[in-house]
Amino acid sequence: MTENNLFMKSKDTFFSKKYSLNCRGKLINLSTPQIMGILNVTPDSFYDGGKFRTKKEILKKTGQMIEEGALIIDVGAYSSRPGAENISPEEEIKRLRIALETIRTDFPDVIISVDTFRSQVALMAVKEYEADIVNDISAGVADEAMFDIIAELNVPYIMMHIKGTPQNMQDNPTYDNVVEEIVKYFSEKVQKAKLSGICDIIIDPGFGFGKTLEHNYQILNQLDAFKLFELPVLVGLSRKSMIYKALDTTPEEALIGTTVLNTIAIMNGANILRVHDVKEAMETIKLCSLC
Repeated sequence: MTENNLFMKSKDTFFSKKYSLNCRGKLINLSTPQIMGILNVTPDSFYDGGKFRTKKEILKKTGQMIEEGALIIDVGAYSSRPGAENISPEEEIKRLRIALETIRTDFPDVIISVDTFRSQVALMAVKEYEADIVNDISAGVADEAMFDIIAELNVPYIMMHIKGTPQNMQDNPTYDNVVEEIVKYFSEKVQKAKLSGICDIIIDPGFGFGKTLEHNYQILNQLDAFKLFELPVLVGLSRKSMIYKALDTTPEEALIGTTVLNTIAIMNGANILRVHDVKEAMETIKLCSLC
């Protein structure tokens, strides 16, 4: 095989698969990886908890992420770190309203993803603030009404794999074969979602959600296994414990490690990177596109 043919094969594998999302009539092309910027409006998220609570803080961070290249802003008001407090739907909605109203007023055209596993919260965010995407860490397990609500709202739906709940997911998670089990999980969930009438589905293997450090690296190394669904794949590796525990550092010192693992994820077929640090993720995508 010639050098040119090898280059074309690489491009076909990693950057030419045609995926698109319909966000309120706007078609989003994912044939090249895109960035989802994280905006946590929580007091207790593992890395940035408490940093973005006021309108001024929310606007500054959102504007920075958009300027640096984020296509999607993922707004979360419920911390899903291991052992996080299980807040009420009312408290989650209260936190979200401030952020969603602020973002929609100043950035009316930005694509907003709402990070929630509660159908009533998703309904509020889409109906009242035109959120474009729902990002559900439980894939409908925590709220049986979620699939029907997403179908009714007709928005793209991110379904993530989690074993347990944020409160107990890291209590000795075990698998016979972690990748095979997650593939089986998505086979069932994707079929159910499609039968419910959900058109646009993104899958997220859930790094750190009910997995040991070893499980996380097995998933990353075999990320291309999830391409069998012919659906976009989202990865959230940003500053997680699989990086800083492996390096014996902290989330604050995990940016370089995040960049390394995002590079591997892209080369193994990731379509969306969910990150805290947009500028560095954009640079990663640009350089990977040249390989």
